[in-house]
Amino acid sequence: MKREESRTMTAKDIKEQYKKFIGRKIFFVFFFAALILIISGVSTTLGSYPITVKEVYSIIWRGSITILQNLDFIIFHGVREFSREYFTTEEIVVWQLRLPRIFLGIIAGIGLGLAGAVMQAILRNPLASPYTLGISSGAGFGASLAILAGAGIVGGKYLIIGNAFVFALLVSFIILALSSRKGATPETMILAGIAMMYLFGAMTTILQYFGEAEAVKEAVFWMVGDLNRASWPVVTIILGVLACCAPPTYA
Repeated sequence: MKREESRTMTAKDIKEQYKKFIGRKIFFVFFFAALILIISGVSTTLGSYPITVKEVYSIIWRGSITILQNLDFIIFHGVREFSREYFTTEEIVVWQLRLPRIFLGIIAGIGLGLAGAVMQAILRNPLASPYTLGISSGAGFGASLAILAGAGIVGGKYLIIGNAFVFALLVSFIILALSSRKGATPETMILAGIAMMYLFGAMTTILQYFGEAEAVKEAVFWMVGDLNRASWPVVTIILGVLACCAPPTYA
C-alpha cells in the first residue's frame, strides 16, 4: 500500500510540475507578445516625421477600420491608390513606410528562431545554428559572388537572392550527406558545419579583397541586413513562406 501511495504521489508531482512548466510557457508567450506590441508602437514613432505613441495606436486603429471597409477598392486599385485616396500624411508614414519594416523584422525573427530551434532539436546541441553549421556563411558567399563578380545561377533582380539560397542549400546538403553516414554524431556535424563556415568565410574574404570598394560596401551591407526596402508585398511573400514551412516542424 505504501509503495502504491508513493507511486501515486510521484505521478501527481509530475503532473503538477508539468502544469507549472506549461503555465510558465504561456506566461512568457503572452508577456513577450505584449512587449512586442509596446516596442512596435515605440519603434513606429522613430523617424524624421514626428508622431507620438498615442497617435501611432490611434492611426493603426483607424487605418484597420478603413481598410476593412474598403477591401474592394484595395483589390481593384491597389494599396498605393488606396493610401492616396483614404490616408492622411501621418497614416501614409505609419502604414506604408514604418509598419512594413516592423512586421518584416518580427517575421524574420520568428523564422530565424524557428530555424534555430529545429536545428538544436535535431542535433540535440544548443550550439547548433545557421552560423555554426556554416549555412549563413554559404549564403553570404553566394550573395558576395553575385554582387562582386556578377556571377550566379539565377539572373535579373533575383541574382543575389538566388545565389544566396543556392549556396545555403549546398551547405545544407553537405551536412545532410554527413549525417547519413554510419557513425556520424551531432558533434561531427557541428564540427563539419564550423569547417564550412571558415571555408566559405575565407572565400568571401578573397572576393572582397579583389572587389571594388563600392561593391564590397554593398556586399557587407547586404550581409549585415537591412529593412529599408520592406513593403507589404514583400511582407506577404515572406509570411506565406513562413506559414508553409512552420507546420511541418511541429510534426
